[in-house]
Amino acid sequence: MLLKSKLVVLFVLLTCSTGFGQSIFGKWKTIDDRTGKPKAIIKIYEKNDLMYGEVLKIVEKGKENSRCTKCDGDLKDEPVVGMTIIDGAKHKGDGVYKGNTLFDPEQAMTFRCKIWLNPDNSNELKVRGYLAFIYRTQTWVRVDE
Repeated sequence: MLLKSKLVVLFVLLTCSTGFGQSIFGKWKTIDDRTGKPKAIIKIYEKNDLMYGEVLKIVEKGKENSRCTKCDGDLKDEPVVGMTIIDGAKHKGDGVYKGNTLFDPEQAMTFRCKIWLNPDNSNELKVRGYLAFIYRTQTWVRVDE
């Protein structure tokens, strides 16, 4: 009987601890890695087992109604709010997503990307953009729903 009750307690603890794990999906505030200032709110969501990111709001003062002035083609002069900046990143295991489309509307450039939760703080998202062998990593902060 004692063994059975210990197994039940162990099962409950394991179930509860996995239930409290944070998801990579949700709303995130981007933080400029050079200035340390917040720039935008991005919604990270999953569709057909792929990750996407959409600009919900610009929070940088004076840039709330930014348009993609440096963009070409269909995106030329389009509002940044509503743009998909992460397009079809794939889960590669261990909570890491990788893809070929991390779009920066300010520079009108597309980078390869690697995205993962900070293992020490699940309220921080690490977003790394690659151009050839050069990369930059930003830390985005979870926004309460």
